[in-house]
Amino acid sequence: MVRRTPFGTLDGRQISLVTLTDGAMSVELLPFGAAVRAIWVPDRDGRLRDVCLGYDTAEEYKTHDACFGGTIGRCANRIGGAGFVIGGRVCRLTANEGENTLHGGAEGFHKQLWDDRCGENSVTFSLLSPDGQEGFPGNLRVEVTYTLLGGTLTAEYWARSDDDTVVNLTDHTYFNLAGHNGGPVGDHRLTVLASAYTPAGAGNVPTGEIAPVEGTALDLRHGEWVKEALRQSELAASRGYDHNYVLDDGKRAAELWCPRTGISLEVSTTLPGMQVYTAGFLTPRTGKGGAAYGPGHAVCLEPQFFPDAVHHENFPSPILRSGQEYRQSISYRFDTK
Repeated sequence: MVRRTPFGTLDGRQISLVTLTDGAMSVELLPFGAAVRAIWVPDRDGRLRDVCLGYDTAEEYKTHDACFGGTIGRCANRIGGAGFVIGGRVCRLTANEGENTLHGGAEGFHKQLWDDRCGENSVTFSLLSPDGQEGFPGNLRVEVTYTLLGGTLTAEYWARSDDDTVVNLTDHTYFNLAGHNGGPVGDHRLTVLASAYTPAGAGNVPTGEIAPVEGTALDLRHGEWVKEALRQSELAASRGYDHNYVLDDGKRAAELWCPRTGISLEVSTTLPGMQVYTAGFLTPRTGKGGAAYGPGHAVCLEPQFFPDAVHHENFPSPILRSGQEYRQSISYRFDTK
């Protein structure tokens, strides 16, 4: 079932909240940022919990940082030096994190108002990103379709450009399986199905190396309690996890479980990498219903092409050639155990 309700105004335009419902589970989505605002799932006792961080007004999504639930583009994560060369053309991008470009620049896709159309159990958000926006070449048409079915929320991404460009789309939902107001997620157990990661240098930009996780604090293949992992000195500079993993073969990427509620989340994707972020840099703020959010109150699991991949030939390429189609997907399956 799909339902549309008012969510206030933004820049004089009416904003709707689109709610997908399937059985006991429901998901709230916003056209601003094509964002996931809430995910309601039953815990082990059948009590509904909203398991992602968010805001109560459209204006908060526009003015605040952190990208809560947003669709990230044109290029997720970092591009070192805020530029790249494609087809012999030098493209200078907006530098919005020091000398680098982060999450598409100052006005990335999570800061834009998308059009939407509803299906039987889905909603498709669409956007035209004009040539030169934030410095990226090509007129890019983008769609993200959210479908809720059988306890699984799936995001399917499509894009096409009239010029060679860079495209790397992801979802930036902040998960707290104790509930969005559940506080620190140290008691969550996190498993990441990745045998390697991309070490980073200054500005958390990859060096180009692909290194094994074995013997490091980044080895999450067999599961680890988040609070135990965060005690590792290797993670002090990043205030916890803020690392890109090279996913093993197969679609399954990660699992997150909260013993307080019994809620589990399994992430699957067609993308080759995934940024794991335990919100170490999330500044204290007020969220939905007056909830207090702060550092370490969520886990972000962001499937993606590797950060700065446009500068490293040994990384899977994020280049979308003119006329070709970009198609990727991310699925979040919820259960209890």
